[in-house]
Amino acid sequence: MRERSPTAAADDAARVASAGAVRKDVSFRSGGEHIAAWFYPAAGASRRAPCVVVGHGFAAVKEARLDAFAERFAAAGFCCLVFDYRHFGASGGEPRQVIDLRHQREDWRAALRFARSLPEVDPARMAVWGTSLGGGLALEVAAREPGIAAAVFHLPLVDALAAGLSEGVVHDARLAWAAVCDLARSIVGRTPYLVPAVGPRGALAFMDTPGSEPGYLAIVRDAPAWRNAVAARVFFGLAFFRPVRLARCVRCPALFVIGERDVVTPPAASHRAARLAPHARVYALPAGHFDAYLGDAFEETVAVEAAFLAHQLGARPAPGAGPTDARA
Repeated sequence: MRERSPTAAADDAARVASAGAVRKDVSFRSGGEHIAAWFYPAAGASRRAPCVVVGHGFAAVKEARLDAFAERFAAAGFCCLVFDYRHFGASGGEPRQVIDLRHQREDWRAALRFARSLPEVDPARMAVWGTSLGGGLALEVAAREPGIAAAVFHLPLVDALAAGLSEGVVHDARLAWAAVCDLARSIVGRTPYLVPAVGPRGALAFMDTPGSEPGYLAIVRDAPAWRNAVAARVFFGLAFFRPVRLARCVRCPALFVIGERDVVTPPAASHRAARLAPHARVYALPAGHFDAYLGDAFEETVAVEAAFLAHQLGARPAPGAGPTDARA
Protein backbone atom coordinates (compact mmCIF):
# COMPACT_ATOMS: atom_id res chain seq x y z
CA MET A 1 0.00 0.00 0.00
CA ARG A 2 1.29 3.47 -0.89
CA GLU A 3 1.36 5.91 1.96
CA ARG A 4 2.40 9.47 2.56
CA SER A 5 5.96 9.87 3.72
CA PRO A 6 6.11 11.81 7.03
CA THR A 7 8.06 15.09 6.85
CA ALA A 8 9.05 17.90 9.15
CA ALA A 9 8.71 21.09 7.15
CA ALA A 10 11.59 23.15 8.63
CA ASP A 11 10.04 26.44 7.56
CA ASP A 12 13.10 28.67 7.83
CA ALA A 13 15.23 26.38 5.67
CA ALA A 14 12.54 25.82 3.07
CA ARG A 15 11.75 29.49 2.55
CA VAL A 16 15.37 30.42 1.85
CA ALA A 17 15.08 28.89 -1.61
CA SER A 18 13.34 31.80 -3.31
CA ALA A 19 15.81 34.44 -2.13
CA GLY A 20 17.91 35.95 -4.88
CA ALA A 21 16.47 33.87 -7.71
CA VAL A 22 17.61 34.98 -11.16
CA ARG A 23 15.21 34.81 -14.09
CA LYS A 24 15.73 35.52 -17.77
CA ASP A 25 13.05 36.09 -20.38
CA VAL A 26 13.74 33.74 -23.27
CA SER A 27 11.83 32.40 -26.24
CA PHE A 28 11.90 29.59 -28.77
CA ARG A 29 9.80 28.37 -31.70
CA SER A 30 7.21 25.61 -31.77
CA GLY A 31 5.05 24.88 -34.78
CA GLY A 32 6.14 28.17 -36.28
CA GLU A 33 4.94 30.14 -33.25
CA HIS A 34 6.80 32.21 -30.68
CA ILE A 35 6.86 30.49 -27.28
CA ALA A 36 7.52 32.76 -24.31
CA ALA A 37 9.47 31.28 -21.43
CA TRP A 38 11.47 32.00 -18.31
CA PHE A 39 14.89 30.49 -17.75
CA TYR A 40 16.27 30.16 -14.23
CA PRO A 41 19.99 29.29 -14.04
CA ALA A 42 20.98 26.94 -11.24
CA ALA A 43 22.04 28.94 -8.20
CA GLY A 44 25.76 28.77 -7.56
CA ALA A 45 26.50 26.45 -10.48
CA SER A 46 30.03 26.69 -11.86
CA ARG A 47 29.44 24.15 -14.62
CA ARG A 48 26.54 22.74 -16.59
CA ALA A 49 23.67 21.79 -14.32
CA PRO A 50 20.64 19.53 -14.62
CA CYS A 51 17.50 21.16 -15.97
CA VAL A 52 13.80 20.84 -15.16
CA VAL A 53 11.29 21.77 -17.87
CA VAL A 54 8.12 23.02 -16.16
CA GLY A 55 4.66 23.07 -17.78
CA HIS A 56 1.38 24.38 -16.40
CA GLY A 57 -2.13 22.97 -16.35
CA PHE A 58 -5.51 23.56 -17.96
CA ALA A 59 -5.84 27.10 -19.36
CA ALA A 60 -3.13 28.40 -17.01
CA VAL A 61 -0.15 30.66 -17.63
CA LYS A 62 3.35 30.54 -16.23
CA GLU A 63 2.62 33.34 -13.73
CA ALA A 64 0.13 31.02 -12.00
CA ARG A 65 2.60 30.00 -9.29
CA LEU A 66 5.04 28.19 -11.56
CA ASP A 67 7.59 30.88 -10.72
CA ALA A 68 7.38 29.82 -7.07
CA PHE A 69 8.30 26.23 -7.93
CA ALA A 70 11.03 27.28 -10.37
CA GLU A 71 12.66 29.58 -7.81
CA ARG A 72 12.92 26.71 -5.32
CA PHE A 73 14.26 24.28 -7.90
CA ALA A 74 16.87 26.80 -9.09
CA ALA A 75 17.99 27.38 -5.51
CA ALA A 76 18.28 23.60 -5.09
CA GLY A 77 20.80 23.39 -7.93
CA PHE A 78 18.76 22.92 -11.11
CA CYS A 79 18.24 25.09 -14.12
CA CYS A 80 14.54 25.60 -14.87
CA LEU A 81 12.68 26.40 -18.05
CA VAL A 82 9.04 27.51 -17.57
CA PHE A 83 6.95 28.15 -20.69
CA ASP A 84 3.51 29.23 -21.88
CA TYR A 85 1.75 26.98 -24.37
CA ARG A 86 0.73 28.33 -27.74
CA HIS A 87 -2.47 30.43 -27.66
CA PHE A 88 -1.94 31.36 -23.99
CA GLY A 89 -0.14 33.96 -21.93
CA ALA A 90 2.79 35.66 -23.62
CA SER A 91 3.20 33.01 -26.33
CA GLY A 92 1.97 33.41 -29.88
CA GLY A 93 -0.79 31.55 -31.62
CA GLU A 94 -4.19 32.55 -32.97
CA PRO A 95 -6.97 32.29 -32.11
CA ARG A 96 -6.39 32.82 -28.41
CA GLN A 97 -7.49 30.54 -25.57
CA VAL A 98 -7.49 27.38 -27.68
CA ILE A 99 -6.17 24.22 -26.01
CA ASP A 100 -4.88 21.95 -28.76
CA LEU A 101 -3.38 18.87 -27.11
CA ARG A 102 -1.32 17.96 -30.18
CA HIS A 103 0.18 21.45 -30.22
CA GLN A 104 0.88 21.35 -26.50
CA ARG A 105 2.74 18.06 -26.89
CA GLU A 106 4.82 19.72 -29.61
CA ASP A 107 5.48 22.66 -27.28
CA TRP A 108 6.84 20.28 -24.62
CA ARG A 109 9.21 18.70 -27.15
CA ALA A 110 10.33 22.10 -28.41
CA ALA A 111 10.95 23.25 -24.82
CA LEU A 112 13.14 20.22 -24.19
CA ARG A 113 15.15 20.84 -27.36
CA PHE A 114 15.63 24.48 -26.45
CA ALA A 115 16.66 23.70 -22.87
CA ARG A 116 19.22 21.14 -24.04
CA SER A 117 20.76 23.78 -26.33
CA LEU A 118 21.49 26.24 -23.50
CA PRO A 119 25.13 26.52 -22.39
CA GLU A 120 24.15 26.40 -18.69
CA VAL A 121 22.36 23.06 -19.08
CA ASP A 122 23.69 19.51 -18.93
CA PRO A 123 21.61 17.87 -21.69
CA ALA A 124 22.19 14.42 -20.18
CA ARG A 125 20.33 15.38 -16.99
CA MET A 126 16.90 16.56 -18.09
CA ALA A 127 13.71 16.30 -16.06
CA VAL A 128 10.08 17.18 -16.70
CA TRP A 129 7.66 18.65 -14.15
CA GLY A 130 4.02 19.08 -15.04
CA THR A 131 0.93 19.96 -13.07
CA SER A 132 -2.71 18.99 -13.63
CA LEU A 133 -3.26 18.70 -17.42
CA GLY A 134 0.44 19.49 -17.78
CA GLY A 135 1.18 16.56 -15.49
CA GLY A 136 -0.55 14.23 -17.92
CA LEU A 137 1.34 15.78 -20.83
CA ALA A 138 4.61 15.43 -18.90
CA LEU A 139 3.81 11.75 -18.37
CA GLU A 140 3.39 11.33 -22.13
CA VAL A 141 6.70 13.12 -22.70
CA ALA A 142 8.47 10.93 -20.16
CA ALA A 143 7.02 7.83 -21.82
CA ARG A 144 7.85 8.79 -25.40
CA GLU A 145 10.90 11.07 -25.42
CA PRO A 146 14.41 9.65 -25.05
CA GLY A 147 16.85 11.06 -22.54
CA ILE A 148 14.48 12.03 -19.71
CA ALA A 149 16.32 11.36 -16.45
CA ALA A 150 13.48 12.07 -13.99
CA ALA A 151 9.87 13.22 -13.91
CA VAL A 152 7.55 14.85 -11.38
CA PHE A 153 3.81 14.67 -11.93
CA HIS A 154 2.23 17.23 -9.62
CA LEU A 155 -1.48 16.48 -9.05
CA PRO A 156 -1.59 15.12 -12.61
CA LEU A 157 -4.56 14.58 -14.89
CA VAL A 158 -3.84 11.05 -16.13
CA ASP A 159 -7.36 10.03 -17.14
CA ALA A 160 -9.66 12.78 -18.41
CA LEU A 161 -12.43 10.25 -18.95
CA ALA A 162 -12.47 9.42 -15.23
CA ALA A 163 -12.39 13.12 -14.40
CA GLY A 164 -15.30 13.82 -16.72
CA LEU A 165 -17.39 11.04 -15.22
CA SER A 166 -16.85 12.51 -11.78
CA GLU A 167 -18.31 15.83 -13.01
CA GLY A 168 -21.61 14.20 -13.97
CA VAL A 169 -23.58 13.45 -17.14
CA VAL A 170 -25.47 16.75 -17.26
CA HIS A 171 -22.28 18.76 -16.90
CA ASP A 172 -20.57 16.78 -19.67
CA ALA A 173 -23.59 17.04 -21.98
CA ARG A 174 -23.62 20.83 -21.67
CA LEU A 175 -19.91 21.01 -22.45
CA ALA A 176 -20.35 18.65 -25.41
CA TRP A 177 -23.00 20.94 -26.91
CA ALA A 178 -20.74 23.96 -26.35
CA ALA A 179 -17.93 22.06 -28.09
CA VAL A 180 -20.19 21.33 -31.10
CA CYS A 181 -21.00 25.04 -31.33
CA ASP A 182 -17.31 25.94 -31.12
CA LEU A 183 -16.32 23.48 -33.84
CA ALA A 184 -19.10 24.81 -36.08
CA ARG A 185 -17.80 28.34 -35.60
CA SER A 186 -14.25 27.24 -36.42
CA ILE A 187 -15.39 25.61 -39.67
CA VAL A 188 -16.89 28.87 -40.94
CA GLY A 189 -13.94 30.95 -39.73
CA ARG A 190 -15.60 32.63 -36.77
CA THR A 191 -13.98 33.35 -33.41
CA PRO A 192 -14.00 30.52 -30.83
CA TYR A 193 -16.97 29.88 -28.61
CA LEU A 194 -15.41 30.35 -25.19
CA VAL A 195 -16.58 28.92 -21.89
CA PRO A 196 -15.05 29.52 -18.45
CA ALA A 197 -12.25 27.24 -17.36
CA VAL A 198 -13.60 27.34 -13.82
CA GLY A 199 -16.85 28.39 -12.20
CA PRO A 200 -19.22 27.77 -9.31
CA ARG A 201 -21.10 24.51 -8.93
CA GLY A 202 -23.66 24.11 -11.70
CA ALA A 203 -22.07 26.69 -14.00
CA LEU A 204 -21.18 25.99 -17.61
CA ALA A 205 -17.45 25.67 -16.94
CA PHE A 206 -14.89 22.95 -17.41
CA MET A 207 -14.26 22.82 -13.66
CA ASP A 208 -17.25 23.35 -11.39
CA THR A 209 -16.42 20.89 -8.61
CA PRO A 210 -16.59 22.17 -5.01
CA GLY A 211 -13.70 24.48 -4.19
CA SER A 212 -12.39 24.68 -7.75
CA GLU A 213 -13.31 28.30 -8.40
CA PRO A 214 -11.73 29.84 -5.26
CA GLY A 215 -8.77 27.45 -5.55
CA TYR A 216 -8.00 28.36 -9.15
CA LEU A 217 -8.54 32.09 -8.59
CA ALA A 218 -6.11 31.99 -5.67
CA ILE A 219 -3.24 30.74 -7.84
CA VAL A 220 -3.84 33.26 -10.65
CA ARG A 221 -4.16 36.37 -8.50
CA ASP A 222 -0.66 37.47 -9.64
CA ALA A 223 -1.21 36.39 -13.26
CA PRO A 224 -2.65 39.35 -15.19
CA ALA A 225 -2.32 37.47 -18.50
CA TRP A 226 -4.73 34.76 -17.35
CA ARG A 227 -8.25 34.68 -18.75
CA ASN A 228 -11.04 32.52 -17.42
CA ALA A 229 -11.98 31.38 -20.91
CA VAL A 230 -11.30 28.33 -23.06
CA ALA A 231 -12.43 27.35 -26.54
CA ALA A 232 -15.02 24.65 -25.89
CA ARG A 233 -13.68 22.35 -28.64
CA VAL A 234 -11.07 20.90 -26.28
CA PHE A 235 -13.86 18.84 -24.70
CA PHE A 236 -13.59 16.34 -27.56
CA GLY A 237 -9.81 16.13 -27.28
CA LEU A 238 -10.03 15.50 -23.56
CA ALA A 239 -12.41 12.60 -24.15
CA PHE A 240 -9.44 10.62 -25.47
CA PHE A 241 -6.77 12.03 -23.15
CA ARG A 242 -5.67 9.09 -21.01
CA PRO A 243 -1.93 9.24 -20.28
CA VAL A 244 -2.42 6.43 -17.75
CA ARG A 245 -2.23 4.07 -20.73
CA LEU A 246 1.41 5.09 -21.24
CA ALA A 247 2.47 4.76 -17.60
CA ARG A 248 4.19 1.41 -18.21
CA CYS A 249 6.46 3.16 -20.71
CA VAL A 250 7.81 5.71 -18.20
CA ARG A 251 11.24 4.17 -17.63
CA CYS A 252 12.81 7.04 -15.70
CA PRO A 253 12.37 7.54 -11.94
CA ALA A 254 9.06 9.34 -11.45
CA LEU A 255 7.38 11.03 -8.51
CA PHE A 256 3.59 11.25 -8.40
CA VAL A 257 2.31 13.92 -6.01
CA ILE A 258 -1.32 13.02 -5.36
CA GLY A 259 -3.97 14.97 -3.47
CA GLU A 260 -6.14 12.48 -1.65
CA ARG A 261 -9.03 14.98 -1.57
CA ASP A 262 -8.58 16.04 -5.19
CA VAL A 263 -11.95 16.39 -6.96
CA VAL A 264 -10.43 17.70 -10.22
CA THR A 265 -7.87 15.00 -11.06
CA PRO A 266 -9.13 11.75 -9.50
CA PRO A 267 -6.53 10.33 -7.10
CA ALA A 268 -7.50 6.73 -7.87
CA ALA A 269 -6.42 7.19 -11.48
CA SER A 270 -3.10 8.72 -10.40
CA HIS A 271 -2.43 5.86 -8.00
CA ARG A 272 -3.13 3.41 -10.81
CA ALA A 273 -0.67 5.18 -13.10
CA ALA A 274 1.97 5.14 -10.38
CA ARG A 275 1.48 1.40 -9.86
CA LEU A 276 1.99 0.82 -13.57
CA ALA A 277 5.12 2.96 -13.91
CA PRO A 278 8.18 0.74 -13.28
CA HIS A 279 10.17 3.23 -11.17
CA ALA A 280 7.50 5.39 -9.58
CA ARG A 281 7.18 6.80 -6.10
CA VAL A 282 4.12 8.44 -4.59
CA TYR A 283 3.84 11.36 -2.23
CA ALA A 284 0.24 11.58 -1.04
CA LEU A 285 -1.13 14.77 0.48
CA PRO A 286 -4.32 15.06 2.54
CA ALA A 287 -5.28 17.98 0.30
CA GLY A 288 -7.41 19.11 -2.62
CA HIS A 289 -6.29 19.95 -6.13
CA PHE A 290 -5.29 23.58 -5.60
CA ASP A 291 -3.96 23.32 -2.05
CA ALA A 292 -0.38 22.37 -2.92
CA TYR A 293 0.26 25.61 -4.82
CA LEU A 294 0.09 27.82 -1.72
CA GLY A 295 0.83 27.90 1.99
CA ASP A 296 2.08 25.02 4.08
CA ALA A 297 1.07 22.38 1.53
CA PHE A 298 3.20 24.15 -1.09
CA GLU A 299 6.17 24.39 1.28
CA GLU A 300 5.95 20.69 2.05
CA THR A 301 5.44 19.58 -1.51
CA VAL A 302 8.10 21.70 -3.19
CA ALA A 303 10.70 20.49 -0.66
CA VAL A 304 9.81 16.88 -1.41
CA GLU A 305 9.93 17.42 -5.16
CA ALA A 306 13.28 19.23 -5.01
CA ALA A 307 14.75 16.48 -2.83
CA PHE A 308 13.54 13.83 -5.27
CA LEU A 309 15.01 15.67 -8.24
CA ALA A 310 18.29 16.25 -6.40
CA HIS A 311 18.58 12.53 -5.68
CA GLN A 312 17.85 11.57 -9.28
CA LEU A 313 19.79 14.31 -11.08
CA GLY A 314 22.77 14.72 -8.79
CA ALA A 315 22.17 18.32 -7.71
CA ARG A 316 22.44 19.43 -4.12
CA PRO A 317 19.18 18.70 -2.26
CA ALA A 318 16.74 21.32 -1.07
CA PRO A 319 15.91 21.48 2.64
CA GLY A 320 13.20 19.11 3.80
CA ALA A 321 12.61 15.39 3.72
CA GLY A 322 12.18 13.39 0.55
CA PRO A 323 9.62 10.76 -0.39
CA THR A 324 9.90 7.15 0.58
CA ASP A 325 9.78 4.46 -2.06
CA ALA A 326 6.17 3.51 -1.44
CA ARG A 327 6.29 0.17 -3.21
CA ALA A 328 6.45 -1.64 0.12
